[in-house]
Amino acid sequence: MTLSPTDRDLIQRLCNGDLAALGTLYDRYRLLVFHTALAITRDRQAAEDILQECFLKVNAYARRIDVNLPLEPWLYRVTVNLAYTHVSRRSRWFTSLENVIDRLVAPARTTTEYHAEMSELQAVIQQAINELQPNQRMTVILYYLNDLSLKEISYIMDCPVGTTKSRLYYGREHLKQQLEEYLRPQLGTAVANTRSMSTR
Repeated sequence: MTLSPTDRDLIQRLCNGDLAALGTLYDRYRLLVFHTALAITRDRQAAEDILQECFLKVNAYARRIDVNLPLEPWLYRVTVNLAYTHVSRRSRWFTSLENVIDRLVAPARTTTEYHAEMSELQAVIQQAINELQPNQRMTVILYYLNDLSLKEISYIMDCPVGTTKSRLYYGREHLKQQLEEYLRPQLGTAVANTRSMSTR
């Protein structure tokens, strides 16, 4: 049984001019890069372009990559920077919310009424995330969508861990506030109905 080459081996081979090593790295990480780019741009063609550009940078800067460190955070950082450049040129910020929403809202029933409520709630969450400052939004996406640690996000976004914690805190507080405002009337109705039933 042949063991798969490590990222370190592949980078070293790439530095020696072995383009097949670049192909192996591409196959290994293309989905990670593509979905991260898509999560930021919400544009499949842009994500494809960023994917290609990211691995062109891997080839161009292979000798600068520290093979003693994991490659994945480096790829995240390059991808995020390329995606930020893309969306800033278009003067708008987009995020992919489906997986974040799935983490925040776990379906408990499958009725038509439930789906209508979920659709409305998803719209509220989407609007709330869209209202976040770009750095807060990206932190929330990387933390919940990509399951990255605070340390990894800090490396990717080139900021102290304390800054990442602050961005995540304020991002979550904003989402919490928006959800509470959305749910408050419904909770009030539910309480009123409960009290009405208890007096019968």
